[in-house]
Amino acid sequence: MKRRTLRPLRPRQHQHHHVYVVLLEAAVAKLAKVRAENPKRDPKKPCVYVGMTGLAPEERFANHKAGIKAAYVVKRYGVRLVPELYAHLNPMPYEAAVQMEVDLAADLRREGYTVTGGH
Repeated sequence: MKRRTLRPLRPRQHQHHHVYVVLLEAAVAKLAKVRAENPKRDPKKPCVYVGMTGLAPEERFANHKAGIKAAYVVKRYGVRLVPELYAHLNPMPYEAAVQMEVDLAADLRREGYTVTGGH
């Protein structure tokens, strides 16, 4: 007997999640919490915030700046998105995005960036 339903047999993994990187003002490096998270930072490299979202990165950045579910450092110190650090990774399923956020933050830290977020 043929199945007569519009739903697929198993749920599809929706690939609409994104990781994103926001350039932050250099003043962020003066915050004690940020300094503690980045003991091997290279002062010549910029401060960045790494996040994950189900929205387009541009829309999520606008929400941060507007104070909607905003990370304090992005609302106060966010300058712009840095797509050259994340665009090649997107989009992806939710589970992959959760892990990629952590991995991307760790990779940027290893390269000397001052990183916040990425949990």
